[in-house]
Amino acid sequence: MGYSVVAVTDERLLKEFLRVPFVLYRNDPQWVPPVVSEVRRTLDTKRNPYFANASLRLFLSFRNGTPAARLALVIDRLQEAKLGVKTAFFGFFESADDDEAGGCVLAKAEDVCRAEGVRRLEGPFNPNHYSEIGFQADSFGTPPSFFQPYNPPYYPALLEKAGFHVSARFQTMKNDRPREYLDSRYRDRFRAAAPPGYAVRSISRKHLKRDLEFIREVNNEAFASNWRFLPLSREEVAFSAKNLRFVTRPRLVLIAEHGRRPVGVLHCVLDINPALKSLGGRIGPIRFLRFLRDRSRVKKIIIFTVAIKNAYRHSRVFYLLLREFVQAAGDFETIETTWISPDNRPSVRAAEALGMIPDRTFVVYAKDLPS
Repeated sequence: MGYSVVAVTDERLLKEFLRVPFVLYRNDPQWVPPVVSEVRRTLDTKRNPYFANASLRLFLSFRNGTPAARLALVIDRLQEAKLGVKTAFFGFFESADDDEAGGCVLAKAEDVCRAEGVRRLEGPFNPNHYSEIGFQADSFGTPPSFFQPYNPPYYPALLEKAGFHVSARFQTMKNDRPREYLDSRYRDRFRAAAPPGYAVRSISRKHLKRDLEFIREVNNEAFASNWRFLPLSREEVAFSAKNLRFVTRPRLVLIAEHGRRPVGVLHCVLDINPALKSLGGRIGPIRFLRFLRDRSRVKKIIIFTVAIKNAYRHSRVFYLLLREFVQAAGDFETIETTWISPDNRPSVRAAEALGMIPDRTFVVYAKDLPS
């Protein structure tokens, strides 16, 4: 067989890049097609403010003239400053069950990295550290939730054969009986009034810009020491919140305040994957109405973030957020988390307080690139 790798430099190749997963997963009933227009928006370096401090290159691997693998390569200048070593990140990786096809596109990324003095290649991040990260490492053959990576079981072996090793491991956590658990554990614990000056409220549609800034302020402080975290700019938050109204409800995004200043955030999203599946990757008038109908029937929520400012971590803020969350979660049959490091004990304990147990595992891979 003949293999080749090309850089995506025009619209025709970009369409091929975007089409790869639709071919790869065409017979997989569990796969949820991404909305192509949203993937385009994410990868548009002129529109996505993340790329103000990062470069992006896209590559396609061809087997006998047919696309068989793809990869996005990101070099983030701010991450380089944080890590102290020039590191590149790969994402949007897809490959046929063919070590050569996947290995070729990874090797091309390595060649580019070496030419630019990069000493470490890590991923996947789609395209950064506050989006989908990692490869699915277990629970194959089951449907993913919203914001969870999904891939064939042969990806980890393909990466390891290409010389990559696991650099980080994450898990999601889950409770399939939240109503019963939360009612039995917390029904009689939330009678005390909030301390003077404290309040918890839902995000405001009328004052969305202000509240997004509040959320950004809390998250940037609370997650400053987290793995690979970089402060988000106002522009990045606004970009990522463009479709916020379609993936959550106001009462699922809670802001804790003290003296009318934000001190904590609990942000949940709906598991809209079943609704997204009906779109088939494309948005049209009829499909969009079907999406809205299916979204209204969602019975699973995902805890996207819980963040509390440093000075309030041992106060009653978590308790106050938990009280309001319990009320909102009563409408749903399942609650999950996004990825959590098993070493992040505060996050794990917070999930356990909601009766959640480990569910899926995701892994990030890295390869050192000596000069």
